[in-house]
Amino acid sequence: MINKTKKKINQQRRSDRARYKLKKNGDRPRLVINKSNKYLAVQIIDDVQGKTLVSATTLEKDFPSHENSKKSKSAAVALGKIVSERAKKAGVVKVMMDRSGMLYHGVIAAFADSAREGGLEF
Repeated sequence: MINKTKKKINQQRRSDRARYKLKKNGDRPRLVINKSNKYLAVQIIDDVQGKTLVSATTLEKDFPSHENSKKSKSAAVALGKIVSERAKKAGVVKVMMDRSGMLYHGVIAAFADSAREGGLEF
C-alpha cells in the first residue's frame, strides 16, 4: 500500500464500500465492469454460489473492431449488447451494477445504457 497513490487508495476504498453493500443484498447477481488502460471487461457474478455466470471482454477474437480503441464509448456500447445477449441465454434478467469505484460517466454510462436497451434490469 506504500507504492499506491492517494487517488488509487481512495478508489479502492470506494470500491470495497460499494461491493460490501452489494454483496449484503445477495438476491441478484452482480454486474462487474472493469476498465483498464487498453480494454473493458464485464462479468456477471452470483455471490451466493461464488460462480461467474457470464463474462465478456473487448479482447475476444469475435469482438467487432471499433475506431482505434477497445475501450471507447462505441466499444462499450457493443460490449453492453453482447453481455445482455449472453445474460438472456443464461437466464439472467435482473442484476446489480458494480462500477468498481469508478464514476457513472462516459464509458461506464454508455455500457450501462446499452445493456439496459438489451434487456438487463438494474
